[in-house]
Amino acid sequence: MDEIFTLPVVSPFRLDYTIWALRRRKNNSIDRWDERQYSRIFVINNDPVKISIVQENPSKQPELSIFLNGKQASSDQTVNDIRLLVQKMLGLDSDLQPFYALVDTDEVIGALVHQFAGVKPPRFPSLFEALVNAIACQQVTLDVGILMLNRLAEKFGVGFDDDGTLLHAFPRAEDLAPISEEEIKMTGFSHQKARAIKELAIGVVTDQIKQTELEEMTNGEAVEYLSTLRGFGRWSAEYVLLRGLGRLDTFPGDDVGAHNNLQRLFHLDQKPGYEEIKKLTSRWHPYEGLVYFHLLLNKLNLKGVI
Repeated sequence: MDEIFTLPVVSPFRLDYTIWALRRRKNNSIDRWDERQYSRIFVINNDPVKISIVQENPSKQPELSIFLNGKQASSDQTVNDIRLLVQKMLGLDSDLQPFYALVDTDEVIGALVHQFAGVKPPRFPSLFEALVNAIACQQVTLDVGILMLNRLAEKFGVGFDDDGTLLHAFPRAEDLAPISEEEIKMTGFSHQKARAIKELAIGVVTDQIKQTELEEMTNGEAVEYLSTLRGFGRWSAEYVLLRGLGRLDTFPGDDVGAHNNLQRLFHLDQKPGYEEIKKLTSRWHPYEGLVYFHLLLNKLNLKGVI
């Protein structure tokens, strides 16, 4: 059964820029984009639901049309769950006017903010997905990390038959908790990463990882807590703060891509270290993370991806 509803968005908004900030690479098969429509598989009450999103009225009063397909697509609970997920994932309620006012005449970032006006701060739909992404993308290229995440979804995510094409949701903690480390390794992860993902899944399922408490922690407390998890260091923790918890005052200072982007942006002779990055980005507080997304979009634009 199909269902269609609309969502208003705080202006300005660009679906394309926001989706690219979310999906990061063209080879992402979990977050799908065809230059007009975004689609993804969610699991609601153990049933897969395909969502497709198109932006309407791109100017002063942007609005999203949400199309749902699946057995549970027409239920009130599904519609409500998807509405909340999409609002969180795409930052639809974020009022960024204070950020635009802050950087309007900024000689360093102002031009990029004007160029990519309308990008909202995206988040992964679940903290678990953010945690697994952090593990997958450490110490490898982003292309390789996303390739392994694709394989993880294809092997363990709930499937959805889309007119003969089998699509997969990102695997939930309950999908991965019973899976052996060896099975996870078969998707390309190292032994240590497979073990870390397995422990994350068990921790979420058994409530050993306190997701609600994590939401309420300060940035410092959250970094300290996340750093106790297997495979998590400062970069992984700050990555989850930004992309999992929506902390826009967080700029992952150990991010290799960010090092390169800031070196180019500030015309530095060498790549800045962690402390220098914190100092450089402090001029945009409390929107350092939003600048991070603008730098990502700029890199994709320079590569001809967008």
